[in-house]
Amino acid sequence: MKTVRRLLYKDIVGSVALVALAFLALDFFINFVDEVERMSRVGAGAAQAALLAAMELPGNFYELFPIAVLIGAIVALARMAQSSEFTILRTGGLGPARALGLLAGLAAAFAVLTFVVGDFVAPQVDRISDEMRTRFSRSANPPKRGAWLKDHREVDGQQRSYSVQVGRAGSGGDLEDVRIFEFDNEGRLMSRTEAGKATVSGQGLWHLQSVKRTVWNPGAATASGSVGEAVVSEQQMDNLTWQSSLHAGVIAAAVLPAMSMSTLELYRYTAHLSAQEQSAQAHNIQFWRKAFYPFACFVMVALALPFAYLHGRAGGISIKVFGGIMLGISFVLLNNVAGHLGLLKNWTPWAVAATPSLIYMGLSMAAFTWLVRYR
Repeated sequence: MKTVRRLLYKDIVGSVALVALAFLALDFFINFVDEVERMSRVGAGAAQAALLAAMELPGNFYELFPIAVLIGAIVALARMAQSSEFTILRTGGLGPARALGLLAGLAAAFAVLTFVVGDFVAPQVDRISDEMRTRFSRSANPPKRGAWLKDHREVDGQQRSYSVQVGRAGSGGDLEDVRIFEFDNEGRLMSRTEAGKATVSGQGLWHLQSVKRTVWNPGAATASGSVGEAVVSEQQMDNLTWQSSLHAGVIAAAVLPAMSMSTLELYRYTAHLSAQEQSAQAHNIQFWRKAFYPFACFVMVALALPFAYLHGRAGGISIKVFGGIMLGISFVLLNNVAGHLGLLKNWTPWAVAATPSLIYMGLSMAAFTWLVRYR
């Protein structure tokens, strides 16, 4: 069995690596052409453009790797079927259940690789790429990734709500252009705090720097019972500490585009949105899609397995590869369409994310069962 495993894994991994390399080379060329045009506008050269194009490869790898797994596995298994190698393995005792088990182990390794790249490598490289783009363009205003957040807290026995705007978050976790608006329980503006920079601890303690604070104090009641005009006071402070339930993890998730968040960051942000009674449907769907995406490797390997049971004369390898490409494209299309429909129809997020994989897994198992039984 070790020999069979080594033979299957070597062929499939080699084919998958070759297909993934071809995809990445094509993506690099397209990204390089785009970056050369952008960098030429700011006086940077082709070397900087090539480096920025290379920084986009981890994200492209994460998106395209399941399709590369499908095409590579189809190429390897169809080639083994055409040369009768797989037929020999079947007559030697490689039954359907054992073949599924062997390929499931390989799919698990592919899934782990997809998860690591998507959750750790790609987000970090994306943040570094932003800093490099800023340095190459010599811009004093780096690309902004801001966000609005909400918070509720009880102060002196009274409920207070806060709207917090973060203009930008640096790669080190420092915040810039922070504005905090405080409202009372009737929705009246109580104070506005502006800070040039801020850092946030894991427990939600904000350390604000270069602070300008404006406070609206309600006017005193007159003898007739009416309330006088509000008194506005302003303060300039070098530092100010503000306690909030918005900890560093939530802020880091909020300022990132949903596509570049890790699974944990998406979970934190959706939990925060739900706690603040804000709409979290879009981020919930994205979270479940991100969580289920590595398991697409199992679906792709399962889709490729029936090709090993096709007779060598049932079409050439090129036709089977074309069929695999169409299957991969249709899977991605259905995945995207399901996400948009789930957002419009307010469907259950985990069901929206899991349905395309379940459909294609069912199709592959049905085809596999029919080929094993009747062919």
